[in-house]
Amino acid sequence: MIIDKIDTIENYKSLSPRIEIAINYILKADFKSMELGKYEIDGDNVFAIISEYDTKTLEAAKPEAHKKYLDIQIVASGAEKMGYLPLEGQTTSIAYNPEKDVEFYDEACNMVEVKEGMFAMFMPQDIHQPGVMISESKKVRKVVVKVLA
Repeated sequence: MIIDKIDTIENYKSLSPRIEIAINYILKADFKSMELGKYEIDGDNVFAIISEYDTKTLEAAKPEAHKKYLDIQIVASGAEKMGYLPLEGQTTSIAYNPEKDVEFYDEACNMVEVKEGMFAMFMPQDIHQPGVMISESKKVRKVVVKVLA
């Protein structure tokens, strides 16, 4: 897991060629003005999903992990807490869905605030719990760039 300011995201291009493609896209895009929806960047290898939602309680936001894709989650506006926990053989609460590339857990995660202008990168070996309210539910505009691992 990586949490940092979007201003420094260029430092992570060397992690993989696909991450470099994703970061090049992120650096050019104006996520605040783009329509909600899915954006193809490099076919099924790299794509972005822009959404808006109200943050949830800790109990309502289920910890999850992916097997095929890593997430670069960018808070375009608003702020939320995101949880993290290394995936180390925990028991799943909802079995892996290969079509959605997601598996859910009931584990308690370590929480951190992610504000506008920040991003979090979650690898397939990371359980993560995004969309958690800080003190009260507020609207967040989020971009999730999915990168084939």
